[in-house]
Amino acid sequence: MVAWIFAAFVVALLGFVYLKTKNDLTMRSDRMIASQMRLFVQLSPERRLDAIDEDLKQDSDRVRLTALFGSDGRRIAGNLEHLPPDLKAGDAVQTAVVDRADESGREQQAVRLIARKLPNGDVLVIGRSVDEVGEIARVLGGALALGLLPAVLLCLCVGWALSARARRRIFEVNERVQRIVAGNLRERLPHGNGDDPFSNLAMIVNGMLDEMETLIQSLAGVGNDIAHDLRTPLARARLTLERGLTKARTLDQLRMVADKTIAGIDQSLAIVTAILRLAEIEKSQRLAGFGKVALADLIREVGDMYDPIAEDKGITLLVHSPDELSAYGDRDLLIEAVANLVDNAVKFTPGGGRVEIRLIPGHGESIVRVKDTGAGISEHERDAVLRRFYRSDKAGHTSGLGLGLNLVAAIARLHGFRLTIVPGSGCVVEIGCPYASTPA
Repeated sequence: MVAWIFAAFVVALLGFVYLKTKNDLTMRSDRMIASQMRLFVQLSPERRLDAIDEDLKQDSDRVRLTALFGSDGRRIAGNLEHLPPDLKAGDAVQTAVVDRADESGREQQAVRLIARKLPNGDVLVIGRSVDEVGEIARVLGGALALGLLPAVLLCLCVGWALSARARRRIFEVNERVQRIVAGNLRERLPHGNGDDPFSNLAMIVNGMLDEMETLIQSLAGVGNDIAHDLRTPLARARLTLERGLTKARTLDQLRMVADKTIAGIDQSLAIVTAILRLAEIEKSQRLAGFGKVALADLIREVGDMYDPIAEDKGITLLVHSPDELSAYGDRDLLIEAVANLVDNAVKFTPGGGRVEIRLIPGHGESIVRVKDTGAGISEHERDAVLRRFYRSDKAGHTSGLGLGLNLVAAIARLHGFRLTIVPGSGCVVEIGCPYASTPA
């Protein structure tokens, strides 16, 4: 379709060139006629007759037309046999068919001419044959027509080649898309190394497919982890009930079985609740609750919450917040994030250890730092601990779901905050919060 449009454009362009050239040649001839008329009018009658004869002698191509007629219409001089009946005297150039009469004979010619009435009553007629312009136009038209055919053929050939190439690429893309729809997420769209829009689009789509494949694999892994983590407490609860039904003899024994079963079910519900909480945070459904949060009050509140737990375990809990710093975010979610960090620190710090919660100013941000004297997190586990249901070998028999740090990471992403596990002795985790004047 584009090739046909371009071919039509080429035809229209060459036609315009032809008509424009012909029109310009005609106007140039008209200007020459008008200029010659002005020159002849200014001459005296005697010199005018001599000028007419001299002008006709120089016309070897027989394209000029010059004649002088008396007031009665009788020809006085020139090569025009008689005045055309519809010729009007004036400055306008007119087209007419006249009888030319000279030494070579008599013939009819199509001419462009001007008639001017002189003061003595005579009529002066000057013109030029249109055959001259027509001949030039025919030569030009032939040249344009000769170049038109290969130009149109070239347009059609290029259009066909580009169309075939586009169809071939679309066919290949369609095949690969069908394989992707069928479930082969490793398939990618073809693209070249050039900078054409199709290749750029294919690379963008491939990047999107990479992200989708990663997310789907992540979801599959999460589903397996959920099934594994739910199966253990549910199987334990079922086994406890089964044994209770067969072995319990007293009401107290049945109560013990019920308590163990409830504990297993509570653990399963805690896993489901934590996953739903993560989904809510990752979908950014809490943005409406954002506002200015006083971080010093926040960490002191978390410290008051965990001080009794730390004291029972023999751990020193220290809170340092000398600067009244603030951030822009959801206060409840930020309390939940800091509380999860402190909970992990207290949980994995042995008795006699120490947990510190600090609020310090940084470069354009407020930093909430939770540090403990526990076993810490090794270098190769710093990314793994942020995944769902990951539990380090150092956790041993410590209770937990493996969702705490993943929840903290989700809250940090929602706020646009920086979450960093700092290398060093013990475990040091930082949340970098931009100042409240620059909302995330």
